[in-house]
Amino acid sequence: KLLSFPTQAEKICKSLANKIKKNFKKIDIILSPAIGGIIIGYEIGRILKKETIFCERINGKFKLRRGFYIKPKSNVLIIEDVITTGKSSLECTKIIKSSKSKLLGFACLIDRSNKKKLKIKKKIISQIKLDIPTYKKKNLPDFLKKIPISSPGSRRIR
Repeated sequence: KLLSFPTQAEKICKSLANKIKKNFKKIDIILSPAIGGIIIGYEIGRILKKETIFCERINGKFKLRRGFYIKPKSNVLIIEDVITTGKSSLECTKIIKSSKSKLLGFACLIDRSNKKKLKIKKKIISQIKLDIPTYKKKNLPDFLKKIPISSPGSRRIR
């Protein structure tokens, strides 16, 4: 919901942009996965004065559309809103590899990954790191059993 208030989003993204500048020296282009990463990627790109593009799912796989492309040998930073398992970010790396470019790393507003489920091996630069427990169905605490299950995200959007 915070992203629906541009002045607040700008402040958070400025702080994240400063962390990104300290960790990544030569960014040519920012790539974000749709839908969640678009606003963050765009705002960070505006602050850092970098070209920013996004990929979107076509038949279940990320693709570049709308005239977006990555020049060969570009240094690419992937920016997301939230990283949990890193699956979407790693799907983006396939686009970078096929463009014969270099993945610099990953940045996000919220890093809620844990070492057991995280598929990303590189360092993640984030605005905040949250440790959110996950449970198997049989071990779900009673207070959580009362909350209806939802499936946020855009992975299943066609």
